[in-house]
Amino acid sequence: MATLIAIEGIDGAGKGTQAGRLVTSLREMGLQVDTLQFPRYAATTFGTAIGDFLNGRFGSLKDVHPQLAAVLYAGDRFESRTLLLKMMEDNDVVVLDRFVGSNLAHQSAKLDGPERTALVEWIEKVEFDVFQLPRPVLTVLIDMSSQMSRELVSRKAARDYTDQEADLQESDLPYLERVRRCYLALAHSRLDWRTIHGLREDGSLRTMDDVGSEIRSVVCEHLGHLC
Repeated sequence: MATLIAIEGIDGAGKGTQAGRLVTSLREMGLQVDTLQFPRYAATTFGTAIGDFLNGRFGSLKDVHPQLAAVLYAGDRFESRTLLLKMMEDNDVVVLDRFVGSNLAHQSAKLDGPERTALVEWIEKVEFDVFQLPRPVLTVLIDMSSQMSRELVSRKAARDYTDQEADLQESDLPYLERVRRCYLALAHSRLDWRTIHGLREDGSLRTMDDVGSEIRSVVCEHLGHLC
């Protein structure tokens, strides 16, 4: 069964780019590797509904309770569970661009205190216990400032779920900063999470090669003899 690795971070942090680079690097080492990106907007029923949600069809972010929004994202992964398990059977490593960690950070950012803690616990129960999704061995968080994230999102190519430059989440800087802080809190409290900084100490953007090299090093620590 494959080692499951998730790449996380706020919108624009470079998750997709670094997931792809990691897959390439691991394949060059001779490993069998596959990858999957969430949400799967065009591939699942729940994914299509997520696109509607992010395009404002159900109202603003504040109009939809985070517990209900969490079900959309969890449902997308549940629909993809058979595919994911097959990938894990057929490969040494499976790299995920977003997974349960995204749901935890994005939805809990809308609440505070005990309500936030309770929601995190509920989402994990739904995703891992009720829907029986596999747990990643390692979650790599690419930490990026919300301001830089917004700038990087504006450079993205067209996405298949929206014709807007930025969706509901991407366009709300205070919300993105709350999500970032939730991500950092999750990473700080969990032994299976590692944080990679996307910016230098002076606030400038690190190169893709620099970030990718650090991610590869962290992953190889976990893969041991496979690397």
